[in-house]
Amino acid sequence: MRWLTLLVAVFLAGPVAAQDWPNRTIRVVVPYPAGGPADFMGRLAAQKMQEKLGATVIVENRSGASGTIGAEMVRQAPADGYTFLAAPSVHVLGRQVVKAVPYDPVGDFTPIARYGEGPLLVLANPAAVQGKTIAEALPAIRKKPEDFRFGLSALGAANHLAVLEFNKLTGLDLQIIPYRGSAPALTDLLSGQVQLMIDPMITAMPLVQGGQLKALAVASAKRSAAMPDLPTAAESGLPGLEFSSWYGVWGPKDLPKEIVARVNAALTEAMREPAVIEKLKGLGFEPVAGTPEEFSRFIANDVKRNAALLASINFQPQ
Repeated sequence: MRWLTLLVAVFLAGPVAAQDWPNRTIRVVVPYPAGGPADFMGRLAAQKMQEKLGATVIVENRSGASGTIGAEMVRQAPADGYTFLAAPSVHVLGRQVVKAVPYDPVGDFTPIARYGEGPLLVLANPAAVQGKTIAEALPAIRKKPEDFRFGLSALGAANHLAVLEFNKLTGLDLQIIPYRGSAPALTDLLSGQVQLMIDPMITAMPLVQGGQLKALAVASAKRSAAMPDLPTAAESGLPGLEFSSWYGVWGPKDLPKEIVARVNAALTEAMREPAVIEKLKGLGFEPVAGTPEEFSRFIANDVKRNAALLASINFQPQ
């Protein structure tokens, strides 16, 4: 009878643990450095989880290898609801853009919620790039393309795909320099080490408003309410350049459904708060809410679209 007692205990362990959750500190892993958009959105998610779940929630920045180091930490963590991944869209394209990724970005994680998205800005160093629009900047770039390089926050991120599309649409092959997050890439853009960059509005807008950087366009179908005077890429001379950066929360594979539902409900409620909506919109972001199932379907469609783009230009994982 002892074996039967042990079997029942093992069977009940998951539900009991889920019912008792959370009873200790929760860790949210952000796989990029502090100061960038992924860090801002990750800390927003952690703050709201703490408020809604009534537990201490800490943020741990573990950057490197285009987000795969931090993601691997979460993959290896127990599926007990005390370790989560807060990452941008680059997470789901890991195997398409980075060699030897040690996990399946879709199958090895539990999608919980997509909670924000925002447009990307086409940025330029004012001293290095002439003109106020893409159309005005292109003649000089075409004349000496070797003098122009794109800074990149991470391989496989929405801005990486946007840069690849920029090269494809213009017929150029400008060099792409990857960095470990937006902050170091923007630093080199400011100094002129790189001359161009496409990055989320949330980090770049203050630098544009301060005159330190120049924005040539917003890479979206319509203008942003946060920067209404900035033309879209189509208005700026490059129709077809439409990308947004989105952010989500995942848990390790096989996370109990009860925990998934509670975290999703916490983030959904938070993204409907007027103060959160106002704060995000002021930074050019839109709050997003939806079920875990809707998030899973969104991921599948996003991977399909972007994998097709990578295949169309014969991109090889780096």
